[in-house]
Amino acid sequence: MAEMILKKKRPKNLDLMTIRLPLPGILSIVHRVSGAVIFLLLPVLLCLFESSLTSPEAFAAAKSFVAHPLVKLIVFGLIWLYLHHFCAGIRYLLLDMHKGIDLASARLSSKIVFAVSIALTLIIGGKVLW
Repeated sequence: MAEMILKKKRPKNLDLMTIRLPLPGILSIVHRVSGAVIFLLLPVLLCLFESSLTSPEAFAAAKSFVAHPLVKLIVFGLIWLYLHHFCAGIRYLLLDMHKGIDLASARLSSKIVFAVSIALTLIIGGKVLW
């Protein structure tokens, strides 16, 4: 009888466009993606940084490369990814200490992470890039 209950057909929703995640779920996915992108682009950023330190001409070349509008947009996105990953990491540390684990607090802290990371990105990105 127990085997019959276990083999019961359950509804499956495989259409990813119709799944509506709550904000903490979206935050979790963006946190993971931001960590992966930061990790994968770290060698490129370190290479650019290293080349800018070799000589004044290399610094001028790196500066002109970063001055391109498309590169500025990519760097602006990387700044947001880093700040979002940092703020969400602090949120997850607090959750690990069992602070704010109820539903209302989790939703509020998700909103705070998005708001703070966007605000810091606008401040720091505006100062650094423009």
